[in-house]
Amino acid sequence: MSLSDIAARLAAHRLAVFGGFHPGPGDGAPRGTQTLLLIGPDEPGFWAHFTEQPEWRDGRPDPMDRWSRRVIGRIACDLRAKAVFPFGRPPFAPFYAWALASGRAWPSPVQLLVHDRAGLMVSYRGALALRHRLVLPPPGPNPCTGCARPCLTACPVGALTPAAYDVPACQSHLASPGNDCLAAGCRARRACPQSKSYGRVEPQSAYHMSMFHK
Repeated sequence: MSLSDIAARLAAHRLAVFGGFHPGPGDGAPRGTQTLLLIGPDEPGFWAHFTEQPEWRDGRPDPMDRWSRRVIGRIACDLRAKAVFPFGRPPFAPFYAWALASGRAWPSPVQLLVHDRAGLMVSYRGALALRHRLVLPPPGPNPCTGCARPCLTACPVGALTPAAYDVPACQSHLASPGNDCLAAGCRARRACPQSKSYGRVEPQSAYHMSMFHK
């Protein structure tokens, strides 16, 4: 099974490989993992696909997490691999460290991960822990290199800085009437030039913000 074969299986569900690496003993991957692939939404088109799925339509909680478990879990079974997810119960898998190890994501000026394709809109729906070693493409360029870094000044309450993320200030702003962060997504994430080229639609960002602001 090649990387392109796996990518084709993912594409049928509007998912894509967002990076990968060959884990070592201290990387926190499942035992026996030779290649770990990080999986994210393939934009544009992910949200339109996802909102047609039964998990979205059945009215039960956590539709995206349940859909991710079903779809990525099925692919993992077909590949005789193990699916790992960034949600659920602790101990949590070290997705932030895995993203950095992939060479396709970096700490941004506001410390959130920035991805070579998705920018500050990067999210991981899961990972595939494979028991065979795949040839991986070289890492992409860091989109922050040469960037004017508009993310540093985009937050209306200054909650995102190079030093820290002021979660109470962010939550307070989201609770205020008329804010567009809740309706359209975090302004700092939207300000990223790479985010703008990714194609994520506002309803998807609004959904994630509503989950954050429960």
